[in-house]
Amino acid sequence: MKETKGNPLHLKSVNHISLICKSVEESMDFYQNVLGFFPIRRPGSFDFDGAWLFGYGIGIHLLQAEDPENLPKKTEINPKDNHISFQCESMGAVEKKLKEMEIHYVRSMVEEGGIKVDQLFFHDPDGFMIEICNCDSLPVIPIAGEMVRSCSHVNLQMIQQSPQKIQMVPQL
Repeated sequence: MKETKGNPLHLKSVNHISLICKSVEESMDFYQNVLGFFPIRRPGSFDFDGAWLFGYGIGIHLLQAEDPENLPKKTEINPKDNHISFQCESMGAVEKKLKEMEIHYVRSMVEEGGIKVDQLFFHDPDGFMIEICNCDSLPVIPIAGEMVRSCSHVNLQMIQQSPQKIQMVPQL
């Protein structure tokens, strides 16, 4: 495939993720009461069960499984598995709340250049993994060109106010 640069498809942002559920009602409860999403209107022309939720600039589309009893469910929490990640204001508050809600989770930490990022991983009712982190402290550094960026809007604004070019490092 020919190497492309920039934004060849003119993308703007992630719109939503879709998740197949054993029970849309149980998953709605989780995404509303654990993660703070809120239900939004779904097109009436859909001829299948589901629900749409929105929060933090992203939609979650829950789709009722056609054969819920044969839906595989992951039980082991593996940070290297498929997941969606959310940044939080306080890892301590998240961990406290997960304990209160009796939600099993796994802790992890990433360290890069002296910057530590804490992570908590847990599953939704169908075994889809959720990560909560304080990733906004870790800069997003393009491999070539571009300026240093951050996952956080706050950090991004600070970076934009005092731009700093990154030094090009040849790849081996």
